[in-house]
Amino acid sequence: MTPAPDELALRIIVEDPLPGVALALQRGPDGIEPPSITTPAQVAFDFLVRVGKPQANGQPTLLGPYTQGPPATRFIYITVGQRAGQPTSPWARRAKIPLAGISRTLVAAAQSKPGQRLEARFPGRGKDGSPTCASVKLPPDAWTLAK
Repeated sequence: MTPAPDELALRIIVEDPLPGVALALQRGPDGIEPPSITTPAQVAFDFLVRVGKPQANGQPTLLGPYTQGPPATRFIYITVGQRAGQPTSPWARRAKIPLAGISRTLVAAAQSKPGQRLEARFPGRGKDGSPTCASVKLPPDAWTLAK
C-alpha cells in the first residue's frame, strides 16, 4: 500500500482482542473491510486516508471512505461481532477511534519518507471483559510514527 502524495497511511491496532469475535474496519455507512493482520495478541487494520485542505485551526482534514464525522472531530469505526459480519456473535458493536490526535506535524513526518505510517493502539476488551465499544479515549500522544 503506497500512498499518493495527498494520502496518509494509517494503522489501528486492537490489542488483546476477545478470541472468536470478528473485528472489521467500517468503510462508508455500511461496508466493512477485514483486518490486515490477525494474531491472538492483536488485530491490525491498514488503510489510507486523503489529506485535504487544512481546517481553520491549521489541523489537517482527513477524508475518505473510512473517515466518519465532522472535520474537527473525525473518527474511524472498528466494528465488532454482528456488525463485522459474524451473524452468530452475541455482540453488535462499534468502537469509535478518534483521529483528533493526528497533527499536521505528524502528517508531514509520515509523508516525508516512503513506508512511513501513523499508528494507534487501543485495548480490545472493556473493563467488563467484553469487546471494547463506544468512544475510545486515546491519550494525546496515541498516534505515533511507524514503519
